Amino acid sequence: MSQNRPKPAGRPRTGARVAAVQALFQSEQTGESAETVAQQFIRHRIGAGEGGEAFEEGRVPLAHVPLFEAILTAAASRAEEADAAIRAHVAKDWTLERLDPVLRALLRAAAAELLAPREPPARVVINEYIDIARGFLDEETCRFANGVLDAMAHALRPAEFGAAR
Repeated sequence: MSQNRPKPAGRPRTGARVAAVQALFQSEQTGESAETVAQQFIRHRIGAGEGGEAFEEGRVPLAHVPLFEAILTAAASRAEEADAAIRAHVAKDWTLERLDPVLRALLRAAAAELLAPREPPARVVINEYIDIARGFLDEETCRFANGVLDAMAHALRPAEFGAAR
């Protein structure tokens, strides 16, 4: 992961999303369940430390724990649905495994939120995860993520955009 980690000072909901992306990444890399990783994060990373050095060490000092848990629970319980939504909006010859693992974790967290019927608004989900992407990924990958997130949001929440695509 990049050293330009997002610093959600004063933004606990953004902090929850940053932690969710990190936890989904860790879960995939270690093979541990999202629930196990969530408990590790709550005990050791969320609320731990202060200042920029906390982010450099993978901690998230300020994060809304209920949102963090909700994202991880949704990502785990609706994994197949989230992955299908992602697959539907990447090139036909791409597999999820071909995506950068951080990007995959970010898209899964966003898909988990977009699969909820109304909250948060789709535009909030897109903006939040693009901000997070900028802390972990290069500009080209961020543009790719933006395109996938926008397409997923329009497909999963067409009413929020005025019409289905």
